[in-house]
Amino acid sequence: MKLVQIERDALLKPLQAVTGIVEKRHTLPILSNVLIERKQGQLHLVATDLEIQVATSADVAAGGGDDISLTVSARKLQDILRALPEATETTLDVQNNRLQVRSGKSRFNLQTLPAVDFPTLADPGPAQAKVTMPQKALRELLLLVQYSMAQQDIRYYLNGLLLVLDGGQLKVVATDGHRLGYAARPLGQQQEKREVILPRKAVLELGKLLGDSDEAVAIEVFAGQVRFTFGSVVLTTKIIDGKFPDYTRVIPANYQKRFTINRLLLLQSLQRAAILSNEKFRGVRWMMTGNSLRISCTNNEQEEAQEELDIAYNGDPLDIGFNITYLLDVLNNVHCENVECALGDANSSMLIMVPDNREFRYVVMPMRI
Repeated sequence: MKLVQIERDALLKPLQAVTGIVEKRHTLPILSNVLIERKQGQLHLVATDLEIQVATSADVAAGGGDDISLTVSARKLQDILRALPEATETTLDVQNNRLQVRSGKSRFNLQTLPAVDFPTLADPGPAQAKVTMPQKALRELLLLVQYSMAQQDIRYYLNGLLLVLDGGQLKVVATDGHRLGYAARPLGQQQEKREVILPRKAVLELGKLLGDSDEAVAIEVFAGQVRFTFGSVVLTTKIIDGKFPDYTRVIPANYQKRFTINRLLLLQSLQRAAILSNEKFRGVRWMMTGNSLRISCTNNEQEEAQEELDIAYNGDPLDIGFNITYLLDVLNNVHCENVECALGDANSSMLIMVPDNREFRYVVMPMRI
């Protein structure tokens, strides 16, 4: 029975949109599969890992006959389509619990599993809040802070991103306990305050799938889920149940030691110094005196890198250490000409800001070197 006849790229693009969340190894074999359904001239594709679900669809000249649904290995189908020549006509046939992929003189027979066994996320009920914004605006917000999320921290609520609907603003916050990223933007629509913690995997996948366009993304908050709808993609994720730290207490407000510096100049200096940093501790020293910022890194072999930058700084001398990776992360992800650094004393965090974006804050804790 013919499932669909379609150009390779028209099937590969929606397939790639859903397969990003598919894990390579699963205790449940069907979670390695993608659900494919043909309904009324549309091909629907769904993938899930039980926490996140991504669904998309493609318009097709359907093969006629009854609706069909099946599941097949997401990775294998994607690899086959990638390996076929571009713009080739591809036919998918279903026969005897197998999916046959035909293109030109190539034939591939893949094992299928029943669609009825495929676990989709439960209906979350009515939405508690819904907002829309341009895709590129949400993507920029996520990219500004997502690198600050923890990885595999026992404080599970840090392994994600706090999404806050607050009045007419959407705020995003991420922290791993050593640094914190905060960004916000106006929504143009008023909302009751809602806070949800999105899992790390969902945030990273959204960053990949959202387009750099002004087309809208709808964000719907439910009791235990959040749904993002954009283009033909619907990403639904469970939320992390936990109490996120009070970020407003972490962001310093009255530091007096300040200077503004060219972002690229500082980034390149730190990249050079990092070559000789200790691979385990990744420490870098900042020494500010007069109008000078001296940067130094040392390692276990007693090797040393030193950089010196001219800055407009007239505060008291300061000698402070940081994890150099945390500084490189922020400088690589804020796309601006200059950054502003504000400091307290050698035992206090540093605040990094973007002069023309007052809704961005990055706080990094000091380290002993």
